[in-house]
Amino acid sequence: MTGAAWFVYILRCADDTLYTGITTDIARRLAEHNGEVGGGARYTRSRRPVMLAHLEPAADRAVAARREAAIRRLGRTRKLALCAAAP
Repeated sequence: MTGAAWFVYILRCADDTLYTGITTDIARRLAEHNGEVGGGARYTRSRRPVMLAHLEPAADRAVAARREAAIRRLGRTRKLALCAAAP
């Protein structure tokens, strides 16, 4: 059985902070974070608008969750380098 494709993403918030998450639909999730539709994280609600800074595919939800956790452990400088290295 094939499931939905998973993605790990980093958002740059209006206050220049970074937020990391996972999703199967990046357009929907970005709209949620920006308050265009219901949902979104509490963290991003007071830091809108947010912009997509980094996106990478993951094989499945477990892989995406592990990668998200690894990115969250990185310092800001390394997260920014990851964002800059993306095409």
